[in-house]
Amino acid sequence: MTHDVHIIGGGLAGSEAAWQLAEAGFKVRLSEMRGSGEMTPAHHTDGLAELVCSNSFRSDDATSNAVGLLHAEMRTLNSLILREGDIHKVPAGSALAVDRDGFSGGVTAALTAHPNITIVRERVDTLPDNGLAIIATGPLTAAPLAASIGAATGADALAFFDAIAPIVYFDSIDMETAWFQSRWNKGEGKDYINCAMSKDEYLAFYTGLIEGEKTEFKEWEKDTPYFEGCMPSEVAAERGR
Repeated sequence: MTHDVHIIGGGLAGSEAAWQLAEAGFKVRLSEMRGSGEMTPAHHTDGLAELVCSNSFRSDDATSNAVGLLHAEMRTLNSLILREGDIHKVPAGSALAVDRDGFSGGVTAALTAHPNITIVRERVDTLPDNGLAIIATGPLTAAPLAASIGAATGADALAFFDAIAPIVYFDSIDMETAWFQSRWNKGEGKDYINCAMSKDEYLAFYTGLIEGEKTEFKEWEKDTPYFEGCMPSEVAAERGR
């Protein structure tokens, strides 16, 4: 064995775990399916730590928010994810949001250059049967590995979820009625576009969500229960006005 720890999955968790172990002097084998000829239904690149949902890491306020406090603790612990997040930060009020491409590129470059990390582009279908391993494959785990994890832990212990954040194009917004302002005027005070609605406009927006064309579920999504903290807007709308 040429490594001390085998990490399966090069997302946020796997990348951070590889970095922390490598910095502590351990030899790490980091297995990532993308780049081996395999791709997930949601990723667009083979970059490590590619964000496929929101580009926000939520609040960065360490004085009054638990998530922001976690960010501060991770920075103290030399977090690669937070280091690259800070380098590639974009305006988002008091939240930490990042440029997706620059962030993934920075994480990939750092892990590739580390002498204690070997990145292997391969699909792993079963849990390793010897040695230390970290399984960090998330909601886009390949079916064979998900089955192996389920067999070892009990399938009812698995809760993979994610939701794609909607995109609104800037040139579709009437800036004569919309305006720039951050929530609670945090950050630069103008990091978000506010689109106020009258009651009639809101009801028209609601009707558009309900009646508009939807992306059809992929086979692997059809029976996945929704996570209340990361719910598609049209699903929320279906619960009532």
